[in-house]
Amino acid sequence: MTDRTPLALLPGLLLDADLWRHQIQELADLADIRVADFSTQDNVSDMAKSVLEMMPQRFALAGLSMGGYVAQEVMRQAPDRVERLALMDTRACLDEEEVISRRKGLMELARKGRFKGVTPRLLPMLVHEDRLEDKDLCDRILAMAENIGRDGFIRQQQAILNRPDFRPDLARITCRTLVLCGREDQLTPVEAHREMAAGIADSRLVILDHCGHLPPMEKPQETTAELRRWLTERD
Repeated sequence: MTDRTPLALLPGLLLDADLWRHQIQELADLADIRVADFSTQDNVSDMAKSVLEMMPQRFALAGLSMGGYVAQEVMRQAPDRVERLALMDTRACLDEEEVISRRKGLMELARKGRFKGVTPRLLPMLVHEDRLEDKDLCDRILAMAENIGRDGFIRQQQAILNRPDFRPDLARITCRTLVLCGREDQLTPVEAHREMAAGIADSRLVILDHCGHLPPMEKPQETTAELRRWLTERD
């Protein structure tokens, strides 16, 4: 098909294309999907530039967590190129001091060669507590983290720590925007998504129940359905 919408999917910290497995399969009929690789850059500006380089002139953009920060930076750099935007399990505001301290602590563990200890520590914060017994889901998350690797993890955390405050830019976003999160997301709570949705004129807020930080994996059918609606909505 030649009329499929070009769609950039941006993964979060320690995640890769497997985050979007269900969406890649189920949205292929209406979207020409490309997944960004953020394993080599250490700042959101360069990450955003890599997205703009891999996509055609006009495209749809969806980012989760760190990918959401990059998506907001794309909107700062080239707002006219994005025809619709999805911000998922992310935030516009900066991290609290407690979160900054935790990030730096995990980076220090990684530098000391204890990288394999990072992801088991993060798992309870990434998914709903009921999903911790889902071996297939947890194994997929661990495999993605292993794929990004220690150095990639440190670079990504550095990028997240040095990102700008995107709240002043929310009002400049004029394209159709989906703001989606899991109700039990511990890393980027619902309140952060209400703030983003309130700041973006043409936005729709979706909160998925019984879901943590990774809706594309925890609630794949529901997430894909919301993205399909977002991609096909017309004025």
